[in-house]
Amino acid sequence: MSRDHVQPAPNGSAQAEYLELLTRDASVEAYERPVLAARAEGRSADRIAELEQAKRLALRVRAELEGRRRREAELSALFETAHDLAGLRDLDAVLQAIVQRARSLLGTDVAYLTLHDPARGDTYMRVTEGSVSARFQQLRLGMGEGLGGLVAQTTRPYVTDDYFEDARFQHTRTIDSGVSDEGLVAILGVPLMLGPHVIGVLFAADRRARVFEREQIAVLGSFAALAAAAIDTANLLTETRAALAELERANQIIRDGSALIERASDVHDRLAELVLRGGGVHDVAAAVSEVLDGTVLFTEAGAAPAEALEASRAEGHAVRHGGEWIAAVAAGGELLGALVLRGQRALDPVDQRTLERAAMVTSLLLLARRSAAEAEHRVRGELLDDLLDARDRDPRLLRERAARLQADLDATHVVLAARLDGPAADADEEAAARRRLWSAASHLAATRHGLAAARDGGTVLLLPLGAGDTATELAGRTARHLGTAVHQPVTVGASAPVTGLTAHPETVAAAYAEGRRCLDALHLLGRAGDGAAAEDFGFLGLLLAGERDVAGFVGRTIGPVASYDERRGTDLLRTMDAYFSCGMSPARTKDALHVHVNTVAQRLERVGRLLGEDWQTPARALEIQLALRLHRLAAPDRR
Repeated sequence: MSRDHVQPAPNGSAQAEYLELLTRDASVEAYERPVLAARAEGRSADRIAELEQAKRLALRVRAELEGRRRREAELSALFETAHDLAGLRDLDAVLQAIVQRARSLLGTDVAYLTLHDPARGDTYMRVTEGSVSARFQQLRLGMGEGLGGLVAQTTRPYVTDDYFEDARFQHTRTIDSGVSDEGLVAILGVPLMLGPHVIGVLFAADRRARVFEREQIAVLGSFAALAAAAIDTANLLTETRAALAELERANQIIRDGSALIERASDVHDRLAELVLRGGGVHDVAAAVSEVLDGTVLFTEAGAAPAEALEASRAEGHAVRHGGEWIAAVAAGGELLGALVLRGQRALDPVDQRTLERAAMVTSLLLLARRSAAEAEHRVRGELLDDLLDARDRDPRLLRERAARLQADLDATHVVLAARLDGPAADADEEAAARRRLWSAASHLAATRHGLAAARDGGTVLLLPLGAGDTATELAGRTARHLGTAVHQPVTVGASAPVTGLTAHPETVAAAYAEGRRCLDALHLLGRAGDGAAAEDFGFLGLLLAGERDVAGFVGRTIGPVASYDERRGTDLLRTMDAYFSCGMSPARTKDALHVHVNTVAQRLERVGRLLGEDWQTPARALEIQLALRLHRLAAPDRR
């Protein structure tokens, strides 16, 4: 029996059958078999409809999983290529790796890269992968010929489903013969750009008709950008070596040029080390500052001079603006910011290239961090949503999912409900503020090994409670942290500490409801922008909250005493009730209970150990008396 075959259980659920297929990563054809089997067995229309619905949902889940695996593979390949570029020593090896990874990710038969030859005025095959035709591998293309000529002319990606039937570009006998020998049909080409100039084209091709998706075009474009960067870096190293050979013939030139080369090598090594160890943009700026003997700062796109920033992006080079040098940090058509060099009136070509290379590394780091952070935030939010909705009650699965996010659901946690309190000019501004709140909360949750999700117009966080910390202190710190991050007041209501979340995931939903009631109480008290926990309000929480959590209040106030009575068969609750009824007089209490005064004293001492030595202070005594009254009303048969 094949691994894709599923014998439908007569009484099994449709979901279980398709879940089994998902766990085994079965082929798409296998998802049809339960429906076909049900029809062949003459099952009811309802059963067949149920299987059809389960099949559609399972295929959607399978497609989503495949998409995620594909995106992870793309990101991993880009990281590996960036790593190769950071440690560039052999241009051929880097370009070969780029072409191999492009072919593998896009799943094409052939991938190849052509470069412009300025000396001969044409284009030649630089690297091929998957090619079997010697004529194709030795092709040289005149400028403007073939699909590559169209890509170079327009500086835009082009794709053809059927090369020989496509009349958009110039066909020649030489090119068509080479393509025919290779048996290529569908071809995708993207330009290799250095600034505004096209230096070559990166291709992916199949020997059958095929439609290339937009995401595949974008992936090939990313590899083309890395290939252009590798070529540019290799050219820079070639120029450096040529300069060294020339400098050997003149001592003064050697002394002057050695400093330049040393700085370029230093920044190359530093940037390579930063990429490998996962450094940030400010680490890049600090490293380049030392090498260029100036001050380099990373700024947001809106904080840099607009005209100079646009000129740097368009030209692909650092530009001078007053007493500063501006290098655009860009990816595709998106401006991510700028590196600004201050303290240097002039830059030699090597130093200028150093600043430009740092801007390119910065853009790669920003894109990588953004993709990784967004993916992690989504996964953390999905897990918290599952805990809140109690859909996934399997403790093992919950624990494994949390462990992958470095979260420990077996630890003590606090659920916090956060809401913005600043005025919003319109709906768009309010939506933007909520996104900022979610982003700040997600970052806080990631750094604290917790979880965060957007919910009910605000944000909910599940954060671990540290040793010696309290829910009140955690709520206050969270309100201040989020308020500072989003630049407007954020109110935070916290639940009491909760444990055993994997065994009892429904605890999270109950704690979130408690946190929201605390949040409502803060608003009613006019404490917007503050943070507090449910335990801070005592019986006032019962009056202010939208839902009266009587059992929760009684449990927090006298729960330890009630539990002690149940375990030991004692009468501590009854003794406390009589004690307060007799005006807190032990002598009158012993008469009411018909016991010795020493017995009363011993019981009250036990109560003090269970509730704390301050249990008879006016504030605590008031709450305890209310809790005793509520406890008695909830169980009128107890005496």
